[in-house]
Amino acid sequence: MADRHYLDWPFFDDRHRDLAQELDAWAARNIPHAHGSDVDAECRALVKLLGGAGWLQHAVGDRIDTRAICLLRETLARYSGLADFAFAMQGLGSGAISLHGTPAQKDKYLGRVARGEAIAAFALSEPEAGSDVAAMQCSARIEGDHAVLDGEKTWISNGGIADFYVVFCRTGEAPGARGISAFIVDADTPGFEIAERIQVIAPHPLARLKFTNCRVPLSQRVGEAGEGFKVAMRTLDIFRTSVAAAALGFARRAMDEALARVTTRKMFNQTLADFQITQTKLAQMATTIDSSALLVYRAAWQRDQGRNVTREAAMAKLTATEGAQQVIDAAVQMFGGLGVVSGQAVEQLYREIRSLRIYEGATEVQQLIIARELLKEARNT
Repeated sequence: MADRHYLDWPFFDDRHRDLAQELDAWAARNIPHAHGSDVDAECRALVKLLGGAGWLQHAVGDRIDTRAICLLRETLARYSGLADFAFAMQGLGSGAISLHGTPAQKDKYLGRVARGEAIAAFALSEPEAGSDVAAMQCSARIEGDHAVLDGEKTWISNGGIADFYVVFCRTGEAPGARGISAFIVDADTPGFEIAERIQVIAPHPLARLKFTNCRVPLSQRVGEAGEGFKVAMRTLDIFRTSVAAAALGFARRAMDEALARVTTRKMFNQTLADFQITQTKLAQMATTIDSSALLVYRAAWQRDQGRNVTREAAMAKLTATEGAQQVIDAAVQMFGGLGVVSGQAVEQLYREIRSLRIYEGATEVQQLIIARELLKEARNT
């Protein structure tokens, strides 16, 4: 079990400490480190497991506790990347409804998501519109009391297994990011199809979606017309910090694996841990982990106080994801040839961490956000 000293930090209340300890004990009993080859089935099972145990209720609702979300993701990521994915996507996929949904939409979807009875997905990215959301081409035209969707989305997590998708489309109320609206599209809606399943190095459900004259009642619009960009950014604002927390969980697991390895691996009549070069690397890994944790939980605490966290969340994601990559790479090196054997914990972590440096805002985008916020502050003083 990872060192939990950081739970004593003043960012947390007793309820957060209890939550983290309860989930850690539950995950140790219920979440296997390895999963079977049928990723879709494994993900569905994990959603049901997490929902049945009550953990998913922390990811949905009118008021989401960011510190709780981060502690939950960090803990789950330490045990299983797919368990973290299953939890996070339920929150992200339904987040727009939690924040901007009508009472009828909340009644229809959120309870099922929290119980693990319905799988949610967040459909924002497109082949030519990833970091640049304003370049979105998927459109929705209004015909009477329906919106008719045409276009594609790609890199959509839970694509192919989700029961509903929150889809962001250009509706044209204004140019650029101001002319986008969000709609809930049930998976069985005519005109909607899974155009392609996408395979990635750390397997999880991922797909390209296609909409062809897909008619959706206007009652399925989330938020006001033309305010989809705001809906999307508010949703991502909650969960971007939690991406950093997941990276932190991966890094902590790598550290645990590395410590177990170097204290038992014999080399030249001593253990690997007895070499100064190993100790230096361990010190760097530990410092990187604590630095990341401080930024993650500062951002989470600040958001829970109702403050703006644009810069702080970007710093947390940048530092935690890049730092976790370094920590995991160091752990792989300590394992030598065994570190690149398929199925080894550090090999799995090496594949898991790579995508976190890209999704929900690539590292380079986080750098731009941080610089933009700094310059904005400087120009206003």
